[in-house]
Amino acid sequence: MIDELLGRAALKERIDDLEDENERLRRRYEAESDRRADAVTARQEAERRVNRLEDRIAQLEGELERLDDDERDLEFRHRERLRGERLEAVLDRLASYRTDAEGALTATVADAVPDVVADALGERAALVDEAAPCLVCLDDAGLVSAVLDPPLAPTLEPTWGDRFVLEREWFSPTGRYVLAVVRADLFALGVYEGDERLEYRGFESDVKGSHSKGGFSQARFERIRDEQVDDHLDRCREVLAEYETECERRYLVGQRGAVDAVAETIEADATAAVDATGKPKSALEDAFRSFWTTDLRVL
Repeated sequence: MIDELLGRAALKERIDDLEDENERLRRRYEAESDRRADAVTARQEAERRVNRLEDRIAQLEGELERLDDDERDLEFRHRERLRGERLEAVLDRLASYRTDAEGALTATVADAVPDVVADALGERAALVDEAAPCLVCLDDAGLVSAVLDPPLAPTLEPTWGDRFVLEREWFSPTGRYVLAVVRADLFALGVYEGDERLEYRGFESDVKGSHSKGGFSQARFERIRDEQVDDHLDRCREVLAEYETECERRYLVGQRGAVDAVAETIEADATAAVDATGKPKSALEDAFRSFWTTDLRVL
């Protein structure tokens, strides 16, 4: 009664309302503080994760750079082109190697590197892939690791033995054979016994060179040139057919497109693209040296 008279009741109600409001504000402040603390914690954790990821990225980039450096550093220890006496000397050394019953591996690599070769060489198998097609000679102690590309490459499955599987006729001329150079405008043929030439045939054909726009349209020029090349290759086939039974083997070398076109109808024991230039006889001599040359690469 007295409080009402003195106006205290209203004041007390106002005080109670303010205290309630203050409590609500305090709880709101505490909740907001908690949220801010959680946000700070989350931000700090996110920053720590970002730092860890950046460190991992830097580590992986370093490893990738080292791998790239290793690949750039991966190269053959020795390279040499072999023929004649030098070829014979290297083959003698490889043939003289002896080891345990399963210590020497010989394999032909045509396309994919065989698993047994890849397992033996590890990362250096990439060099074998680069050299393919080739013949690989490895030993289980890592003393011998040679890659050869014989002119008459055999088809040889990976073979372990106490020595390397090497046949001289893969590398050097033996017996009686024909070696012919075929280009779009040139033909040269030699009949050989070993490395001695017994007979020679050669000719050049009049085949148009590059288009000079001198009165011919491009289409007409190409048609005439194709006809001239076809006539020339027919003449090459006729000469080769004369030696079908005379010699044990026939090897066709020279310009790849021309060689392949002739080989479609003339059976050949081996074909190869070689750089044989000049007149027919000198082109044949160049082709003979190039064909009977073996590239040696040491891993």
